[in-house]
Amino acid sequence: MRFLHTSDWHLGRSLHRVSLLDAQAAFLDHLVETARAERVDAVLVAGDIHDRAVPPLPAVRLFDDVLHRLAGHGIRAVLISGNHDSPARLGVGAGLIGRAGIHLRTDPAACATPVLLTDRHGEVAVYGLPYLEPSLTRGEFGAPETSHAAVLGAAAEGVRADLATRPPGTRSLVLAHAFVTGGQGSDSERDITVGGSAAVPASVFEGVDYAALGHLHGCQTLTDRLRYSGSPLAYSFSEAGHRKTTWLVDLDARGRVAAERVDCPVPRPLARVRGTLETLLGDPALAAHENAWVEATLTDPLRPEDPMARLAARFPHLLSLVFAPDRAPDAPATYAERVAGRDDQRIAEEFVAHVRGGRAPDERERQDLRAALEAARAAEAAR
Repeated sequence: MRFLHTSDWHLGRSLHRVSLLDAQAAFLDHLVETARAERVDAVLVAGDIHDRAVPPLPAVRLFDDVLHRLAGHGIRAVLISGNHDSPARLGVGAGLIGRAGIHLRTDPAACATPVLLTDRHGEVAVYGLPYLEPSLTRGEFGAPETSHAAVLGAAAEGVRADLATRPPGTRSLVLAHAFVTGGQGSDSERDITVGGSAAVPASVFEGVDYAALGHLHGCQTLTDRLRYSGSPLAYSFSEAGHRKTTWLVDLDARGRVAAERVDCPVPRPLARVRGTLETLLGDPALAAHENAWVEATLTDPLRPEDPMARLAARFPHLLSLVFAPDRAPDAPATYAERVAGRDDQRIAEEFVAHVRGGRAPDERERQDLRAALEAARAAEAAR
């Protein structure tokens, strides 16, 4: 049986205020076409379908459209809610939608109730474990403690108990949205430690043939049977080096897994460049990034004049500008360290020099600064 494993669509999300809605629509076109061309039996979506609990209407329309298109091609789908989704909203109409072969799993109580798919080798039980917030779902599973490992572990025990009642040789898949030990995160994932210790051991998924994971945005293989698809688009510059893909997964008659990556369309590459303003404007090696979304880190000792506009002339899709001045190894890093031992007059004079590109105040300006400081001290003393 063949599956297409994807996750973390984050419909409605932007990148530094640039809308990604068109890019998300292009990915969903690619998803439907891939599922059709590869004759997949089901699409697996491992959570974070939307970017927030109450998604904008265009994102809802995209989601509605892709479900209709999958159902129209006779392609079944199993989807779970992630930590960005609202389980209640996402699950509205799940029973009715399920009749069209689109199975939304958002209710923790249904974790051990599989979607049953059949091929010539028998049944495949697909279990959807939505994101389980420990503080809210511990009681549902009778978990021994309020942690992600305890709650997800208890849910997985329910899966194994149900699987034990199935005919011998029944193959199994689990969808889960969690941070599994060994996975590599990025800057764009929302921290889930607020609900207890975030890490979940891979052993939680023992006994199933394949675990389709969501939450981490980089495509990665923890074991042959335990994989993250990653997000289909880059949602932060920490993902600039990611290759965005889905997993095409084949499950044979004995539950053995074969998987290959299918590249997602790239709307525009991401690039991180670093150096002085002069270097970034003149280095011919950076020409390859002129059409990319760019994060530029300036290392000039003093902040240059109007750097954003000057860089945008070369990199028209510049989205982020970071200042990280190069300092000598023994140079103080904090403001408190830099001004330690200096009196108010010297601090004021050095500030003027800093904001004027290194030109120190002349004698008249020093007298004006001294007078202003004395007036401030007198005002403070008079309170």
